[in-house]
Amino acid sequence: MARILLGVTGGIAAYKACELTRLLVKDGHEVVPLVTPGAERFVRAETFHALARRPPAEDVYPHLTRADLLVVAPCTANTLAKLAHGIADNVLTEAALAHRGPTLVAPAMNPRMWAHAATRANVETLNARGIHFVGPDEGEMAEGEWGVGRMAEPAEILVAIRELLIPPGPLRGKHVLVSAGGTREPIDSVRYVGNRSSGRMGVALAAEARRRGANVTLLAANVAVDTPEGVDVVLTPTSEDMAREAFARSDADVVVMAAAPADYRPAAARTDKRPKDTSTWTVELEPTTDILLTLGEQRRDGQVLVGFAADAGETGVERARAKLVRKHANLIVFNDVSRDDVGFDNPDNEVVLVTAGAERTVARAPKAEIAAAILDEVERILHG
Repeated sequence: MARILLGVTGGIAAYKACELTRLLVKDGHEVVPLVTPGAERFVRAETFHALARRPPAEDVYPHLTRADLLVVAPCTANTLAKLAHGIADNVLTEAALAHRGPTLVAPAMNPRMWAHAATRANVETLNARGIHFVGPDEGEMAEGEWGVGRMAEPAEILVAIRELLIPPGPLRGKHVLVSAGGTREPIDSVRYVGNRSSGRMGVALAAEARRRGANVTLLAANVAVDTPEGVDVVLTPTSEDMAREAFARSDADVVVMAAAPADYRPAAARTDKRPKDTSTWTVELEPTTDILLTLGEQRRDGQVLVGFAADAGETGVERARAKLVRKHANLIVFNDVSRDDVGFDNPDNEVVLVTAGAERTVARAPKAEIAAAILDEVERILHG
């Protein structure tokens, strides 16, 4: 994820920065606390280093640490003035001058201080330099006054940080829902009906969509590879789980159903393990919910729906054409599972992109490159 410099200045809201540190670490970020002497009157620097899981002596020159983002929370009126005028008299304000990336400031001060002409001028100066602000909020202050000056809540600051860390790209601001892997439908407490999908293709698509700036949700069904950073991962081990989570996010701008959900599941799964014996065992299967069809029937104008067709040869391509129409999709990605050098559980793939107007073969390549080709087609559809 990202390396974040977290500046904490002197104010009662410094205690909120502890929760912000915890949330950032939980989100997978590397946090470098920069605690001013004023802040230590309220919370010791050791507290932030412990929450950041970072030894205090790790940085010899902490103000020169290269980072993806500088966050100042809380930012007092005094520190706001220093940032506006380039005063570098502590580790945080020194870091602000050396930082070469986006900066997010969460002001916290008395409402009269926030409303003062000098503070307003400092805010305008920082806005003109491209500094980002979150808050302050309106509410009751520590001294009992009511007004605008409360530091934004840590969860609100985290949302602003996530927005700033989204990379620029053609899918920036779009919500992309991707499914990956193969579902497992229980027969009893230890056995299941499944397939050979490893999830490599879906994971590659999620990583590429994130690289292009999208807000990505990955529905992961028993994937055999690591999931990408910066992606919201939702575990969907069964087809029922995947259907539920996909339908809950059916308003996504782009839906890419790359997973292999089971077409059938046991009609009556046992809750215990069936002991092995010499008799035969007949398992009745029933159809699962057709996730792609349901999403297609609900597809709204401007939404792009992508399905996958794992089939064999020219007959498979013909079925992919029919699937495009039947499932109300914008794009069907056909891959030939009769070959053992591409497709399921292989690092490479070779696909045919089937749309209403054309078909295009993407020659054998690593799945990351195939993912890029698929999303190129998605962008063409998005832009008409």
